[in-house]
Amino acid sequence: MNRRAWLDEQRVSAEEQYDRLYSPTSDEDGIPITPTHRRFIEKVIESCPPGGAILDAPCGTGRYFEMVLAAGRVVVGIDQSASMLARARDKHPQVVLHKVGLQELEFDGAFDAAVCIDAMEYVPPEDWPRVLANLHRAVRGSGLIYLTVEQVDPAEIAAVFAEATGAGVPVVHGENIRRGGCYHYYPAPDRVSDWLEAEGLEIVDEGVSRGGTYSYWHIVARNKEEK
Repeated sequence: MNRRAWLDEQRVSAEEQYDRLYSPTSDEDGIPITPTHRRFIEKVIESCPPGGAILDAPCGTGRYFEMVLAAGRVVVGIDQSASMLARARDKHPQVVLHKVGLQELEFDGAFDAAVCIDAMEYVPPEDWPRVLANLHRAVRGSGLIYLTVEQVDPAEIAAVFAEATGAGVPVVHGENIRRGGCYHYYPAPDRVSDWLEAEGLEIVDEGVSRGGTYSYWHIVARNKEEK
């Protein structure tokens, strides 16, 4: 099985799943924003001038729009899921939205900061450098880039990897096609640090939030050459 074709199938499958999950009859508004997510979003907002622009990529149903708008900043959202964008548009018709994936972002110096929340787990290792480069290019100067990296038990990763390779699936270590019903990738922290370094980004703040069977490594980075 060709790995690139398999990855393309996984991406389409994930998009279709989110289109189903976020149909007009569903809603995620009842899920509270965790204190850790809120702290880092507030940090990003405070780093922007009044009226400054923040890229929310991917934005989902616009869960964080209200925080940005209430603080007097502008937000632009992108997402692959048409259903999620429709929900975001219903709630915040004044926000500019684009149907595009992280891998296809083409903004150039258009934003004062960017957030990529609860999404990098859907990006395969081959695409991490491109996604980081796209987010970096979208932000001007020393603008902050906030992203979360989902982490799970290494024993789970090893077991799923052994099962998938045994079945002839072209996975690499860290990929999990069982959790959440669609493709996930959990890179080792050292690898994430190497990708950030290669892209010319430095971590200026970080933290961890924990869920039931997973955690999120919260990272705020910026251009190393801008102080």
